[in-house]
Amino acid sequence: MTDKASKGTKFRAELLHPRHWLLWLGLGLWRLITMLPFSVLVLLGTGIGLLVFRFPSSRKRIAQKNIEVCFPNLSSNEQHALLRKNFINMGIAIMEVGMAWWWSKRRLKKLISYDGLEHLTSVPDGQGTMLLGIHFTTLEVGGAAVAMATQMDGMYRAHGNPVYDYVQACGRISKGSGDTMVFERRDVRGSMRALKNGRTLWYGPDQDYGLVQGLFAPFFGVQAATVYATARFAEKTGAAVVPFTHIRLPGSRGYKVTIYPQLKSFPVGDDLIDATRINQLIEKFILVQPDQYLWAHRRFKNRPDGEADIYDFDGVQSD
Repeated sequence: MTDKASKGTKFRAELLHPRHWLLWLGLGLWRLITMLPFSVLVLLGTGIGLLVFRFPSSRKRIAQKNIEVCFPNLSSNEQHALLRKNFINMGIAIMEVGMAWWWSKRRLKKLISYDGLEHLTSVPDGQGTMLLGIHFTTLEVGGAAVAMATQMDGMYRAHGNPVYDYVQACGRISKGSGDTMVFERRDVRGSMRALKNGRTLWYGPDQDYGLVQGLFAPFFGVQAATVYATARFAEKTGAAVVPFTHIRLPGSRGYKVTIYPQLKSFPVGDDLIDATRINQLIEKFILVQPDQYLWAHRRFKNRPDGEADIYDFDGVQSD
C-alpha cells in the first residue's frame, strides 16, 4: 500500500485530542445503533428520512430541482412523491453506512445477492479493471459487497474532519481482502498505478467535479460537467471498464449487486462521445431505481456560458 493510499487509515495521536471527543462519542453511538436488526435499521432510517423531509433545507431544494430538471414529464405530485421516497432512502443510507463499516462480513453477506460476478473474473490476469460506480444511496453497502467478493480498491473524497476521515477510510477497507487501497480522488498517479498493476478500482464519474478535467455532456437532456477520466484512465492503462449497480430490495430482503459486461469499443478517443456514452449508461441504471439515486448532489452546478444557475433559489445560491 502506497503512503498516499494508506494515509487515511493510519491512526495518529492527534485523533485523540479533546476537541474530537464529542465526535468519537457520536460515532460510538452510531456504531451501537447499527448493531440492531436490519429490519429495525430500515424503520429507523425511514423515520429519519421522513423527519428531515418535513423541514426546508438547501439539500432538499437541490434534490427537488434535480428531479424537476431530469424528469420534466412527471407531474408535480409525482415529482414530490419521488422526492419523498428519495429522502426516505437517504435516511436509510445513514444506517447502511454503519452496516458497511462495522458489520461483520458474515452478517453483511447474508443480505447480498450477486448477479454477473463472472464479468469481473473474466478479465484477464494482469489487466486492470475500472469498476464504474454510480452514486446511489446504497453506495457504501454496494462497495462493501463487491470488496467481499473480489479484490477492489476505491477512490474517495477526503473529509475535512480527520477523525471522520480516519473512520471512513478504515470502514471502506474493512470488507476487503487485506491489501485493499483507498485513494484520495486527487491521487491520479496512485489510481493509474493500481490499474496498470492489474487491480480493480472503483470509480464514480457521475458528479460535478468542474471543467478542469471535464467537459459538458448531456445528462438527462441537460448539459452537465462530466469528467473524462473514465476514458483517459482506460486509454492510458488498458483497463477494462465494467459497470455495476447496487439497489436495496423491498422490505427487509437485502440488496442486489449487478455486474454488467465490460464496455466494448471504449474509449473511442473523442472526449465528448465517450463522456456522453457514460452519462447515457448512468441514466439507464438510474431509471431502474430513481428513488435510490443521490439527487441531493449539485449535478448541474457548473453551467455553459450564458446559462443561469440552476440552483439559484430566489437569488440565493445553494450550498
